[in-house]
Amino acid sequence: MKRKIVLAAVLTAVCIFAGCSFKEPEPESTAAESTTPAETTVKETTAKETTEPPSQEETTPEETSEPEISGSRIIIATDMHYLARELTDFQSSFTKRVEHEDGKVMQYVWEITDAFIHEVKKEKPDLVILSGDLTYNGEWESHIEFAEKLEEIEEAGIPVIVIPGNHDINNRYAVRFAGDSVQGIESIEAEDFEDIYQNFGYNEAVSRDSASLSYVYQVNDYTRALMLDSCQYYPRNLVGGMIKNDTYDWIEEQMEEAWNLGMNVIPVAHHNLLDESEVYLEDCTIEHSEQLIDQLESWEVPLFLSGHLHVQHHMRSGEDSGIYEIVTSSLTTPPCQYGFLNYGDDGSFQYYTKALDMEGWAKQAGVTNRELLNFDEFGKQFLSKVFYNQAQDEFERLDSLKNLTPNQREQMAKVYAELNVACSSGKVFEIRDKAMAKNGYKLWMNEGYPSILSQYLEWIIRDGTKDYNVLTGE
Repeated sequence: MKRKIVLAAVLTAVCIFAGCSFKEPEPESTAAESTTPAETTVKETTAKETTEPPSQEETTPEETSEPEISGSRIIIATDMHYLARELTDFQSSFTKRVEHEDGKVMQYVWEITDAFIHEVKKEKPDLVILSGDLTYNGEWESHIEFAEKLEEIEEAGIPVIVIPGNHDINNRYAVRFAGDSVQGIESIEAEDFEDIYQNFGYNEAVSRDSASLSYVYQVNDYTRALMLDSCQYYPRNLVGGMIKNDTYDWIEEQMEEAWNLGMNVIPVAHHNLLDESEVYLEDCTIEHSEQLIDQLESWEVPLFLSGHLHVQHHMRSGEDSGIYEIVTSSLTTPPCQYGFLNYGDDGSFQYYTKALDMEGWAKQAGVTNRELLNFDEFGKQFLSKVFYNQAQDEFERLDSLKNLTPNQREQMAKVYAELNVACSSGKVFEIRDKAMAKNGYKLWMNEGYPSILSQYLEWIIRDGTKDYNVLTGE
């Protein structure tokens, strides 16, 4: 049933709230009225439907017959991995890392950030949510510089709220790239994060968790954002996430208060609530997440937002019921997209993604760099090259794969890259059948064991039956 709206008199009394990638190499040196939340029916696009899934341009509310939702229009971005410009000289140590890492376009992270800020100011959302991994590896200079960038959005009258990711705090891999060396530098601590980003959620928080960097932010009169710090950063940062016991108690208090006030709650964390990737569970899904799932479902929360995976995805805790999680892909990984969430006062929602218009921004900014002026094609080729390199690196690493012929390796690396590029953007269904028919894929299935890459490809194929860029809940 539809959620009842609490009396305005009550509301005015309320205060207004790698990714799972490969392991980093060590640096060379270290330096009112109680109401019932809305029941949500989710609509999604599958490859079995008779009509093609809508394109990004076709999925925006302005260009569809979908009724507009009375509520908030929110932009969601994640895994920016911003690096202060002074921390690289663009020489061999930096370029090698970029070309063999996980697909982030680190050589243009500054331009991507500027283009994102430009689009945010143009779109004029009610709120911007950044769900962690704000910096490359938690470098002090990167945090300071990125926070200064975010001030540009706030100065345009658009609030920004943030939480940390696993890369952001107490990170022993904080580095400076110089020539052919990688030098360890200073990372920030938890108290530094809150201080640096005090203007981006913490100073406006309705409630703060004393055990973590979690807080509650009032989105509008009917909705709150529950910003959950899922990171482990003491005695050092870990890739995987968990929620502290004291934080669970705090969450319960916040959920009860929101319920009594008739408020919708949108939980946001960096790590995944559900097993979004069957292969990378340990480092991606929140440890003991069933406790958080049960807690949120007991309050009938319909939607959870996260990042971390660097893959566009969504799923539900049950086949026909339960909480739905949307994972927005990395802003710096092609196609460099972010999410729009139209969240209704009645608890309904519409979600879709939009790729950064890097080419349009470059032209308007007077940029002469051809890669930026042709970013759509460059991004695809760059990401394909990174995944191709990952496969070739795996052939050299595993003895069981060293007997493959150069031709077999080439075929396998190409299909691995093709499927991973599609997976990053949430559109495997478009190429799934053709990829499965290729000899390179068959070689992975027959000769790829025990490589985790073969297991990942198998999951990509099994999972890639729908467009993960669009979701509607009523």
